[in-house]
Amino acid sequence: MKQKILIADDSEMNRSILADMLEEEYDILEAEDGVEAIGILQKYETSISLLLLDIVMPNMDGFEVLVMMNKHKWIENIPVIMISSESAPAHVERAYGLGIVDFISRPFDALIVHRRVVNTILLYAKQKKLVGLVADQMYQKERQAGMMVDILGHIVEFRNGESGQHVLHIRTLTELLLEYMIHQDVGHGLTDLDIALISTASALHDIGKIVIPDEVLNKPGRLTQEEFAIMKNHTLVGAKMLDDLPFYQDEPLIRTAYEICRWHHERYDGRGYPDGLKGDEIPLSAQIVALADVYDALTSERVYKKAFSHEKAIHMILNGECGQFNPVLLQCLTDIAGTLEKEMHNSSKNAQRHIDKREMRNVAEEMFHREELTASERTLQLLEHERMKYSFFADMSEEVQFEYTVSPPMVMLFALGAKKLGLNEIILDPLRDEKVQAMSGGEGYGTLSDALRSTTPEQPIVKHDQEIWIDGEKRWMRIIARAMWSQEEPPRYTGTIGKVIDIHDERVRLDTLRQMASHDPLTGLFNRRYAEGRIKERLASRPDGRFALVIFDLDHFKQANDNYGHMFGDQVLGFMAEKLRQSIRGGDIPARVGGDEFLIFLEYKLDVETVIQRIFDSLIGQYEDFKISVSMGVAKTKDIGTDYDTLFHAADQALYTVKRSGRGRYCFYDESMRDMLSVISSIDNGGESDNDKESANGAAGKEGEQ
Repeated sequence: MKQKILIADDSEMNRSILADMLEEEYDILEAEDGVEAIGILQKYETSISLLLLDIVMPNMDGFEVLVMMNKHKWIENIPVIMISSESAPAHVERAYGLGIVDFISRPFDALIVHRRVVNTILLYAKQKKLVGLVADQMYQKERQAGMMVDILGHIVEFRNGESGQHVLHIRTLTELLLEYMIHQDVGHGLTDLDIALISTASALHDIGKIVIPDEVLNKPGRLTQEEFAIMKNHTLVGAKMLDDLPFYQDEPLIRTAYEICRWHHERYDGRGYPDGLKGDEIPLSAQIVALADVYDALTSERVYKKAFSHEKAIHMILNGECGQFNPVLLQCLTDIAGTLEKEMHNSSKNAQRHIDKREMRNVAEEMFHREELTASERTLQLLEHERMKYSFFADMSEEVQFEYTVSPPMVMLFALGAKKLGLNEIILDPLRDEKVQAMSGGEGYGTLSDALRSTTPEQPIVKHDQEIWIDGEKRWMRIIARAMWSQEEPPRYTGTIGKVIDIHDERVRLDTLRQMASHDPLTGLFNRRYAEGRIKERLASRPDGRFALVIFDLDHFKQANDNYGHMFGDQVLGFMAEKLRQSIRGGDIPARVGGDEFLIFLEYKLDVETVIQRIFDSLIGQYEDFKISVSMGVAKTKDIGTDYDTLFHAADQALYTVKRSGRGRYCFYDESMRDMLSVISSIDNGGESDNDKESANGAAGKEGEQ
C-alpha cells in the first residue's frame, strides 16, 4: 500500500505540478485551503505520511493550520514541509517555530522536491518504528517491573502479616490520582513519565518497617507513646536506607522514593511526622502516596482493626478524621470515588493494573520530544534506566534474580545474586555448568526444566522448592519462575525470568510445626490422632490389602514410676519407642496411643504370626534395673474388615484378653472376645466387690497406667 501525502495549496496548478512529481510513488490527497486541509487531517490523521503546506491560502492560512496541528498534537506524527514563494526570514522562522521540518521555495525543482519528500518520510518512518520498538520494550519492562513491585511488596509487608496487596493498592490509587490530575489539568505540569516514576517509587514507602520490632509492628491493640515513637521511626529509617545507597543517588527514581519514604506521613496542616512539613512544603509525590496509604489502611483488615467500607473510608478522609490533606487531592479523590472501589478490586484480582501499549507509546514519544538525543542515545538511556531499576529492586529485596534464554542457552544474574550463589553473572549452557550442577548435589534441575516447558502462555508461573548447596551448607531455596513464550503460532518456549528465595528457616519452622502436630513429643513416634488419619487413608486406598493393627503396653509400668520416679519412667518410654522403631519396616505406622500404650499398623503377605512374634521378641528386654515385658493384642483386616474403629476395638479386646490371662504374651482377636468389654463394663458399674473391680481393672490394663 502506498503512503499518503496531503498537498494543501489554493493554487490548483501548484497542486497539479506537485502531484505529477509524486503520484507514481505516493497516494495524493489535495486541499484548496486550510479548512479543507484540517478536515482531511482529522479523517486520515493516522495514515498521512507527509503534509506539503502553502502559507498564503484563503479561509485559513498555513500558519493557522500549523497552530491547529500543534493543538491536536498532529505535528508530532505528521511531518510538514512548507512550500511557498514567501521566503522572508520572518516567515521561515515562524514556520520552523510551529514545527515544520523543511522549507522549499517556489518555483519547484522536481529533483529537490522528490529528494526532500523521500528523506522526510523515511526519517519519520524510522522514528515511528523506533518509538514503537522502545514502546514495546517499555511495555514488556513495565510488566516485569510490575512483577518486581509485587515481589517487593510481599517482602516488605510479610513481617506485619500482610500479603503485599497493600503496596499494589498504593500503586493503583497513586496512578489513578495522578492520571486524573493530568486529565483535569491540576497536576502542576505532571507528565506520563511522572506517573510511571511516582507510582513505581510508591512501592518503597514502607521499607523502613523492616527494622521495626515484631511486638510493635504486629501489636493488635493501641500502641503506647513509646511504641508509637518506635513506629514513626520507619519513615526516617527508610529514607536513610535510600540515602545511604552507594549508587544511583542522582536518579529520579531514588530521589522520588526518598521523598515518599520520608514524608508520606506528613499532613497538609503541619501535624504529621517526622519533620512537621505543611502545605506545599510536602512534595506532591509524598502527598499523593499519603492519601493512598490512608485509604487502603482504612479499607483493609489489620491486626488491630477490621476493614471499613469504601463509603465509610471516603467519608472519614473527607471529614478530616485521618488528618488534613491537600484540598486539590481531596477533590480528585471525590471525583474518582465512584470508580475507585472497582479499580482497587481489579488491582487485587489481577496483581497489577493493565498496561496499555498506547500509553507506553505516549511515554516513549514524550521522552523523544523532551530530550534532544539521537535515536541510539535514547534507546541506550531507556535500557540503562530499566537495568538500573531492576538492579535496584534486586538489591533492595536481597533476592537472587535471573533470566534464562533458550537460544543461546544462557543464564544472566544480577551482581548481588551472583555473589550470593558464588556464580558468574553470565553462565553459558547452565545445565552443563559444573558449578551449577554442584549446587544441586547431583540432583540436577530436570524437574524445574520440565515444569517450565509444560507451562502455557496463559499459565506461565512455576514454583519449585529444592535444596541447594551454598558455602558448604545445604539450604532449602524456592525458585519462582515465569516461562516466556513467543508470539508466533504455535507459541514457542523462549526462556525464563525468575527469582530464588532462601526459605530454609521457613521450611525448618514448618517442618517443626508439622512434627509437633503429628508426633508425640516424648517418644518422637506418631501421635494417636495423626496415626489414625494415616491408617484410614491406607485402608481406603487398599481395601483388599492384608493389614494388622497391633496394640501393646508395658507390663507393670507403674512400678517404674513408683520405684524410680517419673523421669525414669519417661526414659523407659523413650527406650521402648526406639526399640519399636528398630523392629518395624519403613512402611509400617508406629504411634504412642497414650501412657505406656503403643500402636503398630503393618501390612503382611502370608504369615502374619511370624511378623508379630519377631516384633514381640524384639520389644522384650531390660532398661537399667527395670525388666521390660509387654502385653499385645492383634486384629487383622482379613477377620475384622477395613473399618478403623472396629479394627482398633478388636485389637483392644485382644489386649484385654492377654491382661486377664496374666500378661507377657500376644493374642490375636477372635469371635470369642466379642462380648468381653460389655462384661467388664458390667463389673465396673456395680454388683461386684471392690476386689473384683480391682481385678477387672487390672485385666483391662489399667494397673499399668500412670
